Amino acid sequence: MEPGAGDGAPHYNENNAGRLPGEMSADSAEDARKEADRIRPVLRRLWKEKKWDVKSVRAALLELGYEEIRTGAGGKRLGGTLDVRGMEPRFETDHYVTPEGARVGLWVHDDACVTAFVQKTNFEVRTNGPYMESGCFEPPYGH
Repeated sequence: MEPGAGDGAPHYNENNAGRLPGEMSADSAEDARKEADRIRPVLRRLWKEKKWDVKSVRAALLELGYEEIRTGAGGKRLGGTLDVRGMEPRFETDHYVTPEGARVGLWVHDDACVTAFVQKTNFEVRTNGPYMESGCFEPPYGH
């Protein structure tokens, strides 16, 4: 069994490498925490106002001075740090459902992100290193 795999399968870490966030330096982690502290009250306000659509969330975060991510050929980042998207679909009983809400990914540094969401039931803001293939957003589960 791999070190750090807990009670998981023998190759858990290897098989799930793409689902694990990268490491953040101490300075980057501190900067990410500061940005999370700026975003949290905005999402709390939107949640209380029942405004969790992508357009409202994006507009509120742009008011903090963030710029939307711009991409070029092959998805290469050309500028900006903010990405606001709809929620990921999830399987319920016998079909997929896409809940109302918005997901937020903010690049703080190349090794640090703020990841958040706001939806009808709750909101959350956290910091993490980027994911290997999906940047600030946790990749969806595969089968």
